[in-house]
Amino acid sequence: MSNKWTEADIPDQRGRVAVVTGANTGLGLETARALATHGASVVLAVRNLDKGKDAAARITAAAPGADVTVQELDLSSLASVRAAAGELNSRYERIDLLINNAGVMYTPKSKTADGFELQFGTNHLGHFALTGLLLDRVLAAPGSRVVTVSSIGHRIRASIHFNDLQLDRDYGRVTAYGQAKLSNLLFTYELQRRLAARGDDAIAVAAHPGASNTELARNSPRPLVVLANVLGPLFTQSAAMGALPSLRAATDPGVRGGEYYGPDGLGETRGYPKLVKSSARSHDVEVARRLWTVSEELTGVSYL
Repeated sequence: MSNKWTEADIPDQRGRVAVVTGANTGLGLETARALATHGASVVLAVRNLDKGKDAAARITAAAPGADVTVQELDLSSLASVRAAAGELNSRYERIDLLINNAGVMYTPKSKTADGFELQFGTNHLGHFALTGLLLDRVLAAPGSRVVTVSSIGHRIRASIHFNDLQLDRDYGRVTAYGQAKLSNLLFTYELQRRLAARGDDAIAVAAHPGASNTELARNSPRPLVVLANVLGPLFTQSAAMGALPSLRAATDPGVRGGEYYGPDGLGETRGYPKLVKSSARSHDVEVARRLWTVSEELTGVSYL
């Protein structure tokens, strides 16, 4: 295996079941396509069924015979999360890979169906609940992995605002995104500690795509959009390249629990996936445990 890890390095995935959230476009679509191409049975967990079906058709057109199904999932609604988890638990005896990829970024101030700040509620709480509700099936698969996608944004204005988690008093798009992406890492590391303490061979891993050219940035402030249009080719990469850190975290036999993968280029904005470091705040065990407890209370999902 070369130092430049690519899709060609993905081991045979036949016999494995992978659930990928937000798999109808961008990073999720590329992740699902690569896994299906290498033989996995892939579930596209998406909010819009029509877009999900279109994505499934695109994957099977590129990889004839690929086993791809679509599951409705709206991470901004705990009722939808519970319904989707119930269907997946009924359909599958085990889930080898759960890739928590879906997310929203820099949205205007708004709430989820359950009254949570949209970015925190979707990116963190929705995935926290989904993982907990599917965990029995994940633990039933030998060598299973939970991969959660964070962002270099976890370093920008990022902390957990326990005194105002929904940012009702002082909302900022960047602040909200930073809190959500920091939460993804705190969740991953705490999940790994709990899995290890139980002696499970399942692992929790995190990844980030660098600066990838996807629809995720559509809510960015206009000056950033203009700047991205001008300088984008210099500092961003394709969705296929941006998906590589998640794919490596999900499939590389050398990956260990609690690791974090991102691009190897300048500032981790682009390049091939490698083991990277996250912020000191993301490794604060006390904050992680407090966030876990609060997340259980807010979602009503308790595990480990």
